[in-house]
Amino acid sequence: MTIPPDLEAQILRYHHVEKWPPATIARHLRVHRQTVARVLTQAGALRAARPGRPSKVAPFLPFIAETLEKFPTLAASRVYAMIRERGYDGRPDYLRHIVALHRPRPKAEAYLRLRTLPGEQAQVDWAHFDHLIIGRARRPLMAFVMVLSYSRMIHLRFFLNARMENFLRGHDSAFAEWGGVPRVLLYDNLKSAVLERRGDAIRFNPILLEFATSRRYEPRPVAVARGNEKGRVERAIRYVRDNFFPARKFVDVDDLNAQARAWCLGEAADRLCPEDRTITVREAFALEAPRLLAPPEETCPLFERVEVKAGKTPYVRFDLNDYSIPHTYVRKMLTVFADLHDLRVLDGQQVIARHKRSYDKGAQIEDQAHIQALVERKRAAGQHRAADALIQAAPASQDLLVCAAERGASLASIATALMQLLERYGAAELQAAILEALRHGARPHPDSVRLVLERRREQRRLPPPVAVALPEHVKARDAAVRPHDLGSYDAIRSSGQTKEDGDE
Repeated sequence: MTIPPDLEAQILRYHHVEKWPPATIARHLRVHRQTVARVLTQAGALRAARPGRPSKVAPFLPFIAETLEKFPTLAASRVYAMIRERGYDGRPDYLRHIVALHRPRPKAEAYLRLRTLPGEQAQVDWAHFDHLIIGRARRPLMAFVMVLSYSRMIHLRFFLNARMENFLRGHDSAFAEWGGVPRVLLYDNLKSAVLERRGDAIRFNPILLEFATSRRYEPRPVAVARGNEKGRVERAIRYVRDNFFPARKFVDVDDLNAQARAWCLGEAADRLCPEDRTITVREAFALEAPRLLAPPEETCPLFERVEVKAGKTPYVRFDLNDYSIPHTYVRKMLTVFADLHDLRVLDGQQVIARHKRSYDKGAQIEDQAHIQALVERKRAAGQHRAADALIQAAPASQDLLVCAAERGASLASIATALMQLLERYGAAELQAAILEALRHGARPHPDSVRLVLERRREQRRLPPPVAVALPEHVKARDAAVRPHDLGSYDAIRSSGQTKEDGDE
């Protein structure tokens, strides 16, 4: 570090004239002591340091260097133990410093700057941008980034997870926006692309291979620890973090994606191209676009496909939420097909339910037609169970119900009332009463049957069929009370009159 000439002159004057030691000069001038020592040494004002006593570790330095050459990652504590056994009696902290000085350093590797032809290559990666709170759910905000290696044109799209279906949707949206497909797509070792890697042996994700075949490009993974091979997409992600996402306000993911598309085609495309600083990314892309492969005319739509088992309730679970289905499909294996906004439930090839997709957590998304159908079935089932039991006990009740149905009466209320009469009078009495009511042409109503039952009971002088159970407070109010003997009141009255006569 160079110091001003006037400061150097002050240091020399304090040393020669005032006879100040270097530490005092450094403290007074607010400079480092080594700076003062360097100035005085260069001026010949300080004598060379006297040779000190030899270091304790000096005899062991060849052994330390040889050991670290063979074992570069050997811990300093182990080196200390080894030379302690060989006679070293110094401090371990000083030896740790010596080991750090003599440990071999890996050689820095130089990288070539890779250049690609127009339309030849693009690089792909995911990036995580915090989380979004949607209802009770906390969803990760993931950014799919693809960048053309020649023009550095960026495609940016946000999703609420990093599933394979969204990974492929990001590809298709990039191809549609650019109007073409690069010949080679370069991937980092992410699970969406590479399932397993052992040296040069690579096992690609079969879904990605099938997708790449249909879109006619070559998937290629980067080499391990070769940051220069995928530096374009990493720099693009850093550019997105620094220039697009900070202080960005958006309503939902669709709004964020609309802003991202406008930014990629606007501000990001107007920056200078790193390959050629004389043109912009937009101009470089205009040169690259004709070299891209033509996208296939027909492609299969991308859906998330999940096999689900419907339980006792008419719902299926998908992505933390429950979606209603017709009640006739409970306890069956069904298939859910979902895109970013809609969801379908299929039984084989038949679509049995359609819903808007929810990104909440624990929500119930219902089609009111499904719920209403189940309610009506339950209500009808209750009526049928009552009617079946009634007809089995008193067969004549079927004719009464038919007559009531012809009149438009409520069969449910009639069946309920007849079931109450069945419990009170018994099956034989109810059967006889219904036959008598129908024989006399009475109105098909439980009241007609009740009147016949009461008349038959009175004719045979029978008690009421069922004792009515009264509440305890009513029983207490109607309890029998034994009257008090009124003679005591007469005795009190007689004694009162006697006293009055005596007073007179």
